[in-house]
Amino acid sequence: MDKLPKVAYFCMEYGLDSKFKIYSGGLGILAGDILKAAKDLNVPMVGIGIKWKQGYVDQYITEDGRTLDTYRAYDYDFLEDTGITVDVEIKESTYTLKVWKVDKFNNVPLYLLDADVDGNENRLITSQLYGWFSEERVAQEIILGVGGVRALRKLGIDVDVYHFNDNHPVFAGIELIREKMENGLTFNEALAATREEIVFTTHTPVPAGNEVHSHRLLEYMGAYLNLDYWHMKRLGGDPFSMTVAALRMSRISNGVAQLHKETANKMWEGVEGSSKIIGITNGVHNGTWQDERIVKAYKEGKSLLEVHNEIKKELIAFVEKRTGVKLDAEKLLIGFARRAAPYKRSNLIFTDEKLIGPYLESGKIQIIFAGKAHPNDYTGKGIISDIVKMAKKYPNSVVFLENYDMEIGAMLTRGCDIWLNNPRRPQEASGTSGMKAAMNGVLNCSILDGWWPEACIHGVNGWQFGDGLGVDDFDTLEELDKHDAKALYKVLLEEVLPTYYENKSKWEEMMRKSIETTQEKFSAARMVKEYYDLMYTK
Repeated sequence: MDKLPKVAYFCMEYGLDSKFKIYSGGLGILAGDILKAAKDLNVPMVGIGIKWKQGYVDQYITEDGRTLDTYRAYDYDFLEDTGITVDVEIKESTYTLKVWKVDKFNNVPLYLLDADVDGNENRLITSQLYGWFSEERVAQEIILGVGGVRALRKLGIDVDVYHFNDNHPVFAGIELIREKMENGLTFNEALAATREEIVFTTHTPVPAGNEVHSHRLLEYMGAYLNLDYWHMKRLGGDPFSMTVAALRMSRISNGVAQLHKETANKMWEGVEGSSKIIGITNGVHNGTWQDERIVKAYKEGKSLLEVHNEIKKELIAFVEKRTGVKLDAEKLLIGFARRAAPYKRSNLIFTDEKLIGPYLESGKIQIIFAGKAHPNDYTGKGIISDIVKMAKKYPNSVVFLENYDMEIGAMLTRGCDIWLNNPRRPQEASGTSGMKAAMNGVLNCSILDGWWPEACIHGVNGWQFGDGLGVDDFDTLEELDKHDAKALYKVLLEEVLPTYYENKSKWEEMMRKSIETTQEKFSAARMVKEYYDLMYTK
């Protein structure tokens, strides 16, 4: 193990524990799971991130069904003060950043940068994760990237590989180039040497998830770091694409599922000087997300349904405590929990209310929804409002759990019977919540997008609907949505419901097969091993 390269893993957010509010969703949960798996495997890795004082938005539902965004400050007594500070320049002001360390969640050391220090022009800059607008975002990314590299230097951590998880850490690459140019290398030489040190994971295939900034803004914010316009244009184009720059500064990149690899290569095929994009499918940390009781029953060949029903009742009690709604443990329970983004189509199941309504009215189908919209995403907030209206219309069978977090995610991916996922293919990069559900024996019913094409054995370990058709197969999104809704109803009503209500032995067989086919193949341990084999080791 001593011969393995030392990796510094850079990410804007980390989901290590529900009470540690420095994450917003899937990207952070993935990063947290990677740090935990690295610890389990005893590989040389450290994490670099930001200490978010207020974290991501707390989002609640008002009496009239609208979303209410709030923030509050958090203090964490488990953070270790390293005694180290580093300075970065933002808008011609020097910011001093404190460096904190945390390793109490069975993770490799994670170092967090904090601008809440006396003398800084804006102490709030590391308060809100993904808060505010472009100026603040660039400032935060300078803190993560530039501050992260300088913190590693001051901590005396010798790094072989810098892993950028998504495009937010790009300014770490600019800092590495700057260092080399100060030591006498030309820009081309510095770029070539830096490329040997960086690997990059690209995530969302949706354009909005790939940041673009004007050069005027970057120069004004101090993100040029002594490079000039022509250097920066060579890296990220004009306007400056963070993803394009990351692709050009890395020696190798990866998509987060095999289908996403194809999508990403197609999406970025016009980028001259891009690194090769391979596929390393995401995984989840079994110790965090897999219920020990299900694991024990599975290993001992005991009844999975019996254990699952016990966990399901715990979820139902949790929901009743949160909402006052008492669901029926005997009836089918569907879970749907993800960010409220339009392409994820949270409300697709309500497309034909005349068809689905009677099942909701009778309680034969029950659904728990959870998810947050970005504070500035009014379309996403509208989707949540629509779901809340349906919850009021069908109060005994449709529930929305507000302020989605890791605790809610764990409860749902263990206690539901079905995990529903219906993005517009191929816009879901991976979809790790489905992996968590699958390894708990919660059966996936999903579009063949993200990770599911690699796992699905239809009618054996879950179900697919839509037959792999996506946005390129229809003239309009409306046609695709209509097709997928019809396909969902067919599978749900003709296959899922009859199996659940009339063939419990088959259901239990499918649960066992779901665990068997996913718990190792889609584990974070497998993912980290692949990173070392395919990305970190030359």
